[in-house]
Amino acid sequence: MKIPSTMVAVPVLVACLTGCAAATAAPAEQTVRRFYLAVESGQGQRACSLLTPEAAESLSTGGQTCATAVLGLDLPGGRTQAAEVWGDEAQVRLTRDTVFLHRFPQGWLVRGAGCRPRGERPYRCEVEA
Repeated sequence: MKIPSTMVAVPVLVACLTGCAAATAAPAEQTVRRFYLAVESGQGQRACSLLTPEAAESLSTGGQTCATAVLGLDLPGGRTQAAEVWGDEAQVRLTRDTVFLHRFPQGWLVRGAGCRPRGERPYRCEVEA
């Protein structure tokens, strides 16, 4: 029995698109993992180096440095559940957190972390730019 070429082409196309999307999201996921590893190991300066300049600046208030402030936040993290990329923006959903990123020429940086949904309203984030 001959299988029509469209029956083969559609699943192959879907597999490619799914694989391509996963490959596109991998660098953003790696940035999130590096960020949480730095926070969990008490490396505030390293964690801040993975934030957008605006996000890092937002933590440097009241005489406290970003490196000190980031370690005092409620950043629950968890395992990656899903990751999506839209051009230069990405969202990585973890088991206990959501992270937003922006792609710069040097790579992905975190612009929002410790984010929790609030229904129809925008996410509330511990770190935000």
